[in-house]
Amino acid sequence: MQSMGSIEEDYVLRTPIEHRKHYAQFFTPVSLADVMTDWLVKKGDIVSVLEPAFGLGVFTRCLLQKKENLDIKGFDVDEKIFNESRRIYGSQVNLLNQDYMHNDWNNKYDAIICNPPYFKFHNYDNKKIIDEIEARLSCKLNGFTNLYTLFLLKSIHQLNPGGRCAYIVPSEFLNSDYGRLVKRHLLKTRSLRHIIVFSFEDNLFEDALTTSCLVLCENSEDCETVRFTSLPTLNGTGLIKKCLDNDFPDNVFSREYAFSDLDPDVKWKNYYQECNVSKYGNLVPFSVYAKVMRGIATGANDFFIFNKSKAEEQHVGEEFLRPCVCRCADVKGSVFTEEDYQKLKEADKNVYLLDAVGVEDENVKRYLKSGIADGVDKKYLTSSRNPWYALENRLPSPIWVTVFNRKGLRFVRNQAGVSNLTTFHCVYPQRSLYNDVSDDLLFAYLQTDIAKEIFADNCREYGNGLQKFEPNDLNKGMMMDIALLPDHEKKKIEAMVRDCPESLPVKEIEIILLKYFQN
Repeated sequence: MQSMGSIEEDYVLRTPIEHRKHYAQFFTPVSLADVMTDWLVKKGDIVSVLEPAFGLGVFTRCLLQKKENLDIKGFDVDEKIFNESRRIYGSQVNLLNQDYMHNDWNNKYDAIICNPPYFKFHNYDNKKIIDEIEARLSCKLNGFTNLYTLFLLKSIHQLNPGGRCAYIVPSEFLNSDYGRLVKRHLLKTRSLRHIIVFSFEDNLFEDALTTSCLVLCENSEDCETVRFTSLPTLNGTGLIKKCLDNDFPDNVFSREYAFSDLDPDVKWKNYYQECNVSKYGNLVPFSVYAKVMRGIATGANDFFIFNKSKAEEQHVGEEFLRPCVCRCADVKGSVFTEEDYQKLKEADKNVYLLDAVGVEDENVKRYLKSGIADGVDKKYLTSSRNPWYALENRLPSPIWVTVFNRKGLRFVRNQAGVSNLTTFHCVYPQRSLYNDVSDDLLFAYLQTDIAKEIFADNCREYGNGLQKFEPNDLNKGMMMDIALLPDHEKKKIEAMVRDCPESLPVKEIEIILLKYFQN
């Protein structure tokens, strides 16, 4: 299904990937464009069509094969691809080399179709665009909002009565913090009709690691429900066509919800897949037992990170360096010991952070001056610190957890007591009058597949099976209320940790847990 049209394939061969990435040019497969345009023309009475991110016009080509006499307008900010498209389509399409987000606000259309640019908030002038969106749509948005959702909100605003909109976008906004306010506005407009989420094991766009979904909207007030559909691994677009015809095979998860039943403040993956938490009882938020924070962000790793050789070369003593794990790949097992740390150090791995606040050592001062000469003090994070070379105040945590994974979360016991960069999140066990759970018991629970399965309800999914957890995804995730275990079971599990923390009998621990928490 990743096959592009010959026009797009030729352009990709002739255009450096740096240029294509700069303009977020990831081309829609022709077969998917065919499905999306089918949904638009089913209305039967469309005349005016808008392509907000025209590219090389794959949607236009599909539309013109299905319907004549269309009035099509397209926008694109890249002069190179604009000139190519103008040569291809001539007077068939009204093409404009302009930024859609700042133009065309007063025009309405019967159909709008788009594969918008996928930029993180820091890759464009998000404040200016968000201010304009908020003013024109009377809505509130998060400053971290991704550009592709701003395209979508504007397009919905530009639909004629009865008009339809079809977007192919990353599914990230359905489950992210910034997506809450986007979803709130989508519910306010009552324009959502169907969200079709592709398997996160699929990657529709070459060179773009993101999970995709179709968002289908209509500007009418005669619908009270929204349908959510989750597709298994794709093999062509036949399955999508069936779902758009309300023919849902047994291997497809699809449900319809009233607008009033949709909550914009929760992850919407709860609406398009079975939740693992439903299998278990007596669950509590993970924040009851631990607080998760991201690892140390230096803002300039090349400057702050040291190995043994660099320390010797710069004549920086070990007393001015903080022990730290800098790469996830350097931690192999579920327990990281002092011996493991020493092995990394002797292998000349990066295992230190410069910790120079208040230091009067001449060699350290000279190294700091070299950082100023290189502009390290002017970088985004360092420029906001006082002094600029101060490390974040983050104590070593007794447990680490991976940020990205393809095989489920990995929790590591930090017996070495060293710091960590953002390759891991820090897990700090919490104590209270109602929580007398030991670190051993918590660590044992976190090693189980059950714990990882429950947490998976809160993950963020990217292409090719990649999962990501932000700290609050874990803090708000659920876990078994292990304080309810009988004392003899707690002691039994704790003894397992003391006897062999590196290779716990996980299945035996799970059998104990299921006795008390399985529904």
